[in-house]
Amino acid sequence: MQGEPMQGEPMRRCVSPDSAALADAVRALRDGQVIACPTEAVWGISCDPHSDAAVARLLRLKARDPAKGLIVVAACMDQLAPWLDGLDYALYAPLRASWPGPVTWLVPDNGFAPALVRGDHTSVALRVTDHPGMQALCEAFGGPLVSTSANRAGEPPAMSAADARALFGEALGAVVPGELGEYPRPSQIRDLASGRVLRR
Repeated sequence: MQGEPMQGEPMRRCVSPDSAALADAVRALRDGQVIACPTEAVWGISCDPHSDAAVARLLRLKARDPAKGLIVVAACMDQLAPWLDGLDYALYAPLRASWPGPVTWLVPDNGFAPALVRGDHTSVALRVTDHPGMQALCEAFGGPLVSTSANRAGEPPAMSAADARALFGEALGAVVPGELGEYPRPSQIRDLASGRVLRR
C-alpha cells in the first residue's frame, strides 16, 4: 500500500562519526570534493548537490550516465523543504509514513533540483535517512547531500571503507568512519505520484 514503510531488518544503532571526522568531511564537501561514508546497506559516496563541479566529479568517478540522476538524502524533512515546496498536501502522507527510513521517493521536481542531480527526469529522488552516521553528516553539513553507492557503474558496491579507498583512492576528499546499517539491500525506490515501486 502506498505510504507504508518498507519492511526489513532493523538497523543497528551504530555510533555516529566523531566531531573531528565530521569536521574534516564537511570541509571537503564545502570545498567541492567527493567523500565516502557508510549508509544503510552499502558504502556510498556523497557531495554537495548544489555544486555542479562536485556532482560532475562524482559522476565521473562512478562512470555513471548523467541522464540517470542521483539520490539526495537528508537528516530530516525540514532539510528537504525547498525540494518539496509546492507539493500537493495529500502527497506528504506517504513521505511522513516512511521517513526516516529506507524508502527513496521520486518527487515531482519544482525547479529547485540542479540539472545534474535530476538527470533527464521530471522528478528528483529524495530520502530522509535513518542511518545515524548519515544523519550526523547531513546535520553537520547543514543540508541534504547526494548519496550514491560507492562503485563504478555495473560493479558491486563497496562494503567497507577499505573497499571505497581501493576504488577511488586520492580522488576522495574524506572517508567518514562508521558502520553500515543492517538493511539487506539499498533503499526501495517508489514514485510518489503513482505509488509504483521501481526498485524493491
